[in-house]
Amino acid sequence: MRDPQEPPVLRELAGVSELKYAEAFQRQVWGEDDPPDNSDILLAIQHEGGLVAGAFVGDRMLGFIFGFPTSDPAAQHSHRLAVHPDSRGMGLGIKLKWFQRDWCLARGITRVRWTYDPLRRINAGLNIARLGAECSTYLEDYYGQMEGINAGVPSDRLMADWHLTAPGVVARAEGATPRAPAMDGGQVLRVRIPDDFEAMLSNDLACAISERLRVRDELGTGFADGYRVTGFDTDSNEYLLTR
Repeated sequence: MRDPQEPPVLRELAGVSELKYAEAFQRQVWGEDDPPDNSDILLAIQHEGGLVAGAFVGDRMLGFIFGFPTSDPAAQHSHRLAVHPDSRGMGLGIKLKWFQRDWCLARGITRVRWTYDPLRRINAGLNIARLGAECSTYLEDYYGQMEGINAGVPSDRLMADWHLTAPGVVARAEGATPRAPAMDGGQVLRVRIPDDFEAMLSNDLACAISERLRVRDELGTGFADGYRVTGFDTDSNEYLLTR
């Protein structure tokens, strides 16, 4: 059993055995329906300047993060972020993201981007409200038909842009409470998402599809009109869009 008093250590993975461990860890988190990034790929990308890191207590991995270089040397694509089910509630997800920020800034990388499901409240709260990422790109049915926890609805995604030196991100990194998004002429567009999309997928697939299409339309229209996501209200589960 994990000692609850022992703080996790965040570090890069070292050696093939740990990379194979990360491969197995991904299966533990996402199941067999979501093929993991295998240890060979992790090794090659790590050697080419990618980030492959984890949160450990002793030799047990509790969290995992994987990012790789892009065509822009100043940008990294963040591909995987996972926390073991029995280690959730420890704040490991956000700790791994701040670790990623420090790692990137030390190497001259000032922007990280990744995709996420816009209807998953926990991800929106982490990515937008807590980390300070912004979004202006909506990707319809990005992965095509998916299985497992994503089965049954179009695989729409938002592209999160995390500007690591932006004032709001710097303030969050220093522990400050973020300010509300700046308003353009007093106008902020609000797009609400379901309180529990996961339960909706299990209990009312038709409603889940309807919500997917509604949010797709509202965010897509906002982006086309020059707005971008600059905040997320965790009390009302609403994206805040400003120009």
